[in-house]
Amino acid sequence: MDVTLHLAQDPEADELLGRSPLAALVGMLLDQQIPMEWAFKGPSTIARRMGAEDLDAHDIAAHDPEAFAALLAEKPAVHRYPGSMAGRVQQLCRYLVETYDGDAEAVWRGVGDGRELLRRLQELPGFGKQKAQIFLALLGKQLGVRPEGWREAAGDYGAPKAFRSVADITGPESLAKVRAHKQEMKAAAKAAKAAKPTDK
Repeated sequence: MDVTLHLAQDPEADELLGRSPLAALVGMLLDQQIPMEWAFKGPSTIARRMGAEDLDAHDIAAHDPEAFAALLAEKPAVHRYPGSMAGRVQQLCRYLVETYDGDAEAVWRGVGDGRELLRRLQELPGFGKQKAQIFLALLGKQLGVRPEGWREAAGDYGAPKAFRSVADITGPESLAKVRAHKQEMKAAAKAAKAAKPTDK
């Protein structure tokens, strides 16, 4: 895995995401309740604060939880909720150590079927169906991991030029399109909620 991603909109952070399967997984895990660029810059920040050039599942899994939470909370914080997200990152790394000997790429390496890959991704701690489908679409669209049926397994996120998620972001222009789509979805959800009759 060695591609150029543009998710953090930061050359150093994006370079790490493009060469490190674990960094890409951790970035996806962090991508909730904060701007996407902030989330995907997280793996690079964590690696730097651990004095490493890449993330290591064994090191993170074995790290003292309080010390790891403090590492994520240092200013600028890696996430709006550094304590709980530190726990989730460690949980993910422990699972990877127990299930895949710490090799994040083994989650998708050699998997020949899109549905099987989606199942494996959904088994990762912190990955619900939507997050798993978005990551599957990212693998297929930008990281060259395309088992049979991957687009179908990724649902709407797998469609070409969908501009629905991080899977479609290749630069500032596509980032703006994804942002616009997310705002439309939020507005639609808000309108649907407002239109519901209230119980008397």
